[in-house]
Amino acid sequence: MSLFITSLNSGSNGNCYYIGNDTEAILVDAGISCRETEKRMRLLGLSMRKVKAIFVSHEHSDHIRGLAGISLKYTLPVFITSHTLQHCSVPVKKELVSELAAHKPVHIGELAVTAFPKQHDAVDPHSFIISCKGITIGVFTDIGASCGHVTKYFSQCHAAFLEANYDEQLLEKGKYPQFLKDRIRSGKGHLSNSQALEIFIQHRPLFMTHLLLSHLSKDNNSPKIAKQLFEDNAGGVQVIIASRYVQTAVYAIQQKDGQPTEACSVLVSGPTQLSLF
Repeated sequence: MSLFITSLNSGSNGNCYYIGNDTEAILVDAGISCRETEKRMRLLGLSMRKVKAIFVSHEHSDHIRGLAGISLKYTLPVFITSHTLQHCSVPVKKELVSELAAHKPVHIGELAVTAFPKQHDAVDPHSFIISCKGITIGVFTDIGASCGHVTKYFSQCHAAFLEANYDEQLLEKGKYPQFLKDRIRSGKGHLSNSQALEIFIQHRPLFMTHLLLSHLSKDNNSPKIAKQLFEDNAGGVQVIIASRYVQTAVYAIQQKDGQPTEACSVLVSGPTQLSLF
């Protein structure tokens, strides 16, 4: 049995992550248009018909931009906290809304999706782990600082999407105004490369096989810098950059006889560059 994962887009221009098994899947966030989501999934050989629900992390536009269109077209339940829904800027059909509560697994077929609170400058932000038959995938993005919830759930993951938003020196020397620099590194903004690396080194389990570095800043980070930093400390974990321009490959995360095996990449990603809309 495998769980299949891909980042359809990751960055301030839109976030959308796919996690599924052979029969059902979920999206974490819907920050790119319905058309673009369909296009990227089609290039990967994935079917929107397998997607059974959307889980919303918080109300910022780069996480909900495509939510109304996708949920309506495919009649998908939207799992979202009541506070996030109240501040959601896109209209979600009332009958599609399902209440999301922290630490209470939601079962979508054989998938169990558990939300947990995180530190971010949103009204009620949550991250997620998705489990199925002993395999667990984590989505850890838009996190201002590590906390007990993050480390507890990260230590359970066979694979994870982990935010590495900025390089400290690039941010400090960059063109952003001071108030924005302060917001990003405030403890409720985003994780730096070094903060993410600390989580990875101190809390990754021995059975982790894949790490997808996510939500990299276009101006304040470099995919080359981030990937090299983590590969130097990978300990056998495959490190992938989740792009802000193109979907990643699909990765099959597997387990054998109760123990994780070397996970493999399956299906090729599409062209090296796609327009967002």
